[in-house]
Amino acid sequence: MKIKILFVGKTVDDRITSIVDDYLKRIKNIDITVKIVPGAKKKYSVEVQKSEEGRSIISFIDDSEFVAILDDKGDSFTSRQFAEWLERRQTASRNITFVVGGAYGFSNEVYDRADSRISLSKMTFSHQIVRAIFAEQLYRAFTIIAGLPYHHE
Repeated sequence: MKIKILFVGKTVDDRITSIVDDYLKRIKNIDITVKIVPGAKKKYSVEVQKSEEGRSIISFIDDSEFVAILDDKGDSFTSRQFAEWLERRQTASRNITFVVGGAYGFSNEVYDRADSRISLSKMTFSHQIVRAIFAEQLYRAFTIIAGLPYHHE
């Protein structure tokens, strides 16, 4: 299984990039790639921005991939439940693409293509900081799966 993570727009703070890189480098034996999807120009309306970003997101996704979007209205998991979810995805032998959208969320085309929606919290976070939170949760999930002593309950 391979994991692809799509981030819409450049990360504006090098500290966030550093945190994301650190957690993803810690994950061993899993092929993880990060792709930056160009963000739409802010001069357009929100709907036009979402539509442009949606077309770009879809262009980065292969038909055979399982797509999980990070969405505030998605399914909520504990860290252990997310690890179990991820382990089931591993056994299905399909590559997974996780998508962290832009500031305004996703277009209908992206929602239609998504196989799953995951919420990291009932709270709203900036699409920038979500990158670091998600990278840490992904690392945490793999430590749970591997039985490593990172996660405490």
